[in-house]
Amino acid sequence: MSEEIQSSVDAGQASNVQLVVDERDMKTTFANGYRIYTTGEEVVLDFGFNMLNPNPAGGQQQMLFKANERVILSYPTMKRLSLSLRQLVQQYEQRYGEIPVTPTQTRR
Repeated sequence: MSEEIQSSVDAGQASNVQLVVDERDMKTTFANGYRIYTTGEEVVLDFGFNMLNPNPAGGQQQMLFKANERVILSYPTMKRLSLSLRQLVQQYEQRYGEIPVTPTQTRR
């Protein structure tokens, strides 16, 4: 997979640069939950799966968050990702309607 991007050159001229993405070692996982840690220098995102705990302690029903992926981002990268995700959500909602943010909400 490759994408065309614009890159600036020393003299301020625009030059086409082809970005080549190596996906050979990429793996795909499903996530319906996340948790966020922050430091002064980075943002840590844990992605995983929320489910009822199959072995609850004390017989009381519990939710279990099974974290299976961690992504560590710099703040500038996090900001770019945030802007891209916001744009993606806006485009989706313009086409298909508002996305519910809680599982109990129904789509309008």
